[in-house]
Amino acid sequence: MKIRVRLALSASMLLALAALPASAQDYPNRAVTIVAPSAPGGLYSLFARLIGSKLEQRLGKPFIIENRPGASSIVGITSVIRGPHDGYTLMIGNTSGLATNAAWQKNLPYDPIKDLMPIALIARIPEVLAVNAALPVQSVSDLAKLARATPGGLSYGSSGAGTGQHLSGVLLASVLGIELTHVPYKGMSPAINDVAGGHIPFMFSPIPFALPLAQAGKLRMLGVTTAERIAAIPEVAPLTEIGAKDFDAVSWFMLVAPAGTPPDIVATLHREAGSIIGDAEVRAEFDRLGLLPVQSPTPDDLKRFVATEILRWGDMVKKAGLTGSQ
Repeated sequence: MKIRVRLALSASMLLALAALPASAQDYPNRAVTIVAPSAPGGLYSLFARLIGSKLEQRLGKPFIIENRPGASSIVGITSVIRGPHDGYTLMIGNTSGLATNAAWQKNLPYDPIKDLMPIALIARIPEVLAVNAALPVQSVSDLAKLARATPGGLSYGSSGAGTGQHLSGVLLASVLGIELTHVPYKGMSPAINDVAGGHIPFMFSPIPFALPLAQAGKLRMLGVTTAERIAAIPEVAPLTEIGAKDFDAVSWFMLVAPAGTPPDIVATLHREAGSIIGDAEVRAEFDRLGLLPVQSPTPDDLKRFVATEILRWGDMVKKAGLTGSQ
């Protein structure tokens, strides 16, 4: 009888061990997907490829990048939070999906705080005000004069409604007292290419997209959205110095998982991602591209950071008169 009891207990223990989440054993033991909630070719994809390839090297399993664009990151985010919370589906999140959507969207189908778990901050993203090179504009004051002289004002592009580029345009119009019309695109590449091609006059752009076009003579960079100059383009002054006072709008990207992902998997990914972001070659590449390297806070501190960013960007959305507009 005692032998049968011991055998039954042993079987129960084996079953319990088998039922433990992969975090308690050998994560990752199969391929991991990183969702980029945007069209291919933007910073979501850039960071997904960077983090994914480095994690693959460090952890020894494939990290597959999957683009799921749509509705200001909402399509990609909802697909992640509705999937398994086991550490095998991750996502690149940014200011739009994790902060501005909370104020801008009337019926947001997710809660950035409750439904997502930040893993590691990747980079802060300064942007540059870039105009078509043929536009008769050499300065911010020239842009304001042209906007006032143009019936209906000027149009500007963005990678999508509710993005940092969109809100920066709204902020610029408010600061300069001019009328601007927003033209949303389905991604950064088509938007900046239309500025370079003269189809729209200007837009705010992450530096990696604007810099090669400016070097090719297709764009002119007027000012950066940070309060300080950026090493990649030191000749371009902050907008706060050249006629757009109190203009300091910097977005960010981070690696996230659905809430409920096993804490030790989150800890493993946080440690590995932190090492990747702190690598000297990665930081040098970020500097070259005009991105601002960071030292990531802990996942719990990142949750508090996201909560404060929701308030900060929500205030910008409110001042722009866009609260609940979508």
